[in-house]
Amino acid sequence: MNPDLDRLQPYPFEKLRHLFAGVPPAPTFGEIKLSIGEPQHPTPPFIQRALADNLAGLANYPTTQGSDALRQSIAAWIARRYGVPTPDFVTQVVPVNGSREALFAFAQTVIDRKGGAARVVCPNPFYQIYEGAALLAGATPVYLNTLPHNDFAMDWGALPETVWRDVQLVYVCSPANPTGKVMDLAAWKTLFELSDRYGFVIASDECYSEIYFDEAHPPLGGLTAAAQLGRHDYCNLVAFSSLSKRSNVPGLRSGFVAGDAAILKKFLLYRTYHGSAMNPAVQAASIAAWNDEAHVRDNRRMYAEKFHEVTPLIARHLDCRIPDAGFYLWAKTPIADTEFARELLRRKNVVVLPGSYLARPSTHGDGINPGANFIRIALVASHEQCLEAAHRIDEFCLSL
Repeated sequence: MNPDLDRLQPYPFEKLRHLFAGVPPAPTFGEIKLSIGEPQHPTPPFIQRALADNLAGLANYPTTQGSDALRQSIAAWIARRYGVPTPDFVTQVVPVNGSREALFAFAQTVIDRKGGAARVVCPNPFYQIYEGAALLAGATPVYLNTLPHNDFAMDWGALPETVWRDVQLVYVCSPANPTGKVMDLAAWKTLFELSDRYGFVIASDECYSEIYFDEAHPPLGGLTAAAQLGRHDYCNLVAFSSLSKRSNVPGLRSGFVAGDAAILKKFLLYRTYHGSAMNPAVQAASIAAWNDEAHVRDNRRMYAEKFHEVTPLIARHLDCRIPDAGFYLWAKTPIADTEFARELLRRKNVVVLPGSYLARPSTHGDGINPGANFIRIALVASHEQCLEAAHRIDEFCLSL
């Protein structure tokens, strides 16, 4: 067996299952699950129709690089959304089966094991795929804390040169999971300069980029930042995006990677062997989704309404605020986050995720777990359920 498998930690939801073992949920309340970031708004009917209307495509083997029509629709969407020249759909865009598998596979492509000291920087708290991808690529994760006193920004200066010299890959998540923080242009400029100096690749996870609260100011993306800074070849930058959150199709497993053509050429080679070609019917549904923005605006409206009603109720007791973007509230707890989550289930039958399960003790700094004494609340359920959960959390906090 691959010995690196022993280095993997249980996934947060497995830890949650163990935490809740033997805890009877409050019998007087129906369960409201706000622990997992699974969109629960209805899938738009036109996407369902596009999927059903193209089932004849199941009779054909799809190509790993996807159809020209899909890559052209993605390239056109990138140009519209990010205000950049339309990428070359042949060399700068690759469809993927959701951002999760692509984020994992990317490290297997990028990491050079020969030196034996490869490091992968990731935010802390983080999406656990980054850690697993690094470990199974033979690299060592470096956890860079994002903390309240720094407005949850990635502090690139916190890592010494001795670490940067061995860094081969940096994962960034903007808007961030779980804090919702969006990287600004200054942060991107610093990161690009570090990449130029040390030669590492940047994987920009932007799967929450289409859930924001000001239609006039969408979150800055990595491709836009690169173009604004004159990096039109997207050197050492690959952006990852997905339809799951944008279009409420987490089961479709559809997204893309875009950026540095030289890196994507190697990534496509890896994927050819990896066997991850996209179902032709899924490709057709994806084209329909990328070509429409009306359903995405409606989706944002539903999230905004929930945030504006729920946040004040929870913020009465737990330090939190509406994030820059995304659908999580990152709320500080007055007791241990694990105890808070367990007791909230027992007394109110509301399920949230302890923040400590999304983070690790920092490898640089004071060794704290930056997720401790926080909970992540995913406002993915219906408006009514989210509001009911907020009232229950309000009542629960009053009893502490």
